[in-house]
Amino acid sequence: MEKNNKSTVVITGASSGVGLHGAKALAKTGQWHVVMACRELLKAKKVAQEVGMAEDSYTVMHLDLASLESVRGFVKTFRESDSRSLEALVCNAAVYLPLLKEPMRSVDGYELSVATNHLGHFLLCNLMLENLRKSPIADKRMVILGTVTANPKELGGKIPIPAPPDLGELEGFEQGFKAPISMINGKKFKSGKAYKDSKLCNVLTMRELHRRYHQATGIVFSSLYPGCVADTPLFRNHYPLFQKIFPLFQKNITGGYVSQDLAGERVAALVKDPEYNKSGVYWSWGNRQKEGRKSFVQEVSDEASDDDKAIKLWELSSKLVGLST
Repeated sequence: MEKNNKSTVVITGASSGVGLHGAKALAKTGQWHVVMACRELLKAKKVAQEVGMAEDSYTVMHLDLASLESVRGFVKTFRESDSRSLEALVCNAAVYLPLLKEPMRSVDGYELSVATNHLGHFLLCNLMLENLRKSPIADKRMVILGTVTANPKELGGKIPIPAPPDLGELEGFEQGFKAPISMINGKKFKSGKAYKDSKLCNVLTMRELHRRYHQATGIVFSSLYPGCVADTPLFRNHYPLFQKIFPLFQKNITGGYVSQDLAGERVAALVKDPEYNKSGVYWSWGNRQKEGRKSFVQEVSDEASDDDKAIKLWELSSKLVGLST
């Protein structure tokens, strides 16, 4: 099948972990051309070959979500590259910096994990809505990855270490979110909580995209927790001992372990399978994994269900990334 006859999916952070394996799963169907949106182009090309992706099944394009200029540049390049339409966008990339004592900042001056995981994706989603709208096919999808640690309604999200997600009244965003402000709620910096907060923002964004655009465009907006991918490169900035013990703990104690391959298959399913053609929902496979485990619509936290907070987050995020509301 020629590239331009395939459906096209953009996957952020597709050079490792769940993003790479989701790209592989979609590419191997022969029905999808995968745009691997990554910071490191040579690495992305190398790993695509290593996992057996056919050369004509993917394109590697530069995207640094921690730079709003890079996000805009990626969209411009995508639109100018060829006549290919866009049928799906998967917002997968994330940074997790649990050992930081002081915040790192993006080139735009924002705390790095929120800048990458939320603000960069927020701008990308808004800009690529136009591309999804223009696709001639009816079934168009936007998928934003969630995490159990940001959802206290799930067992894995009840552990309050280092602190549960809490956006407060978004005081930090209201004040411009630049130094000395480093948390969305305006309080003292906690690196692990900053990650949880950013992932909570992902779910709120998905729900607000659904409220604003699903009925008018037919685009399906959804999130998922694909299971505990305990050996994902997401944990590369954690203690080396944690990186060794955590997968063993999830495999042998909790039973929650999911391979990167299986998690990638689950992401691919949300992109392509008819059963996931449901907008505004958060899919999960539960905390304890069993062979053939079926997905279900997971209840999200009270904060993630707060429509007023979703609207406020949207408006403040739009200002921070330079979009009009």
